[in-house]
Amino acid sequence: MTTPATWQTADPATAARDWLLERVSLYQHRDPLTIDPTVPLAEYGLDSVGALSLCGDLEDEFGLMVEPTLLWDHPTLDSLVGYLTTAIPAAAGRARGEAPESPEVRF
Repeated sequence: MTTPATWQTADPATAARDWLLERVSLYQHRDPLTIDPTVPLAEYGLDSVGALSLCGDLEDEFGLMVEPTLLWDHPTLDSLVGYLTTAIPAAAGRARGEAPESPEVRF
């Protein structure tokens, strides 16, 4: 499992938001500053292909196993940030052999 350096030095919610904004802006060809974290990503045109790509990026970047419905369960950046700030520390704990904290995170 990898944890970007910004996650080690910055507020995890801010780091997650910045990472997600960068990814979504890349997929949607938008300036990150034009993406409101409270607006559903589908309203910016993120379709099922983009959603699955983002799920794959999350799995690759953070070593998570996420359901393909993740973006329907968490349709806004703020909702995804909330998920990631729970899921990533839980996954890191699992990687270190600690007991899981969240039943939502699977490996």
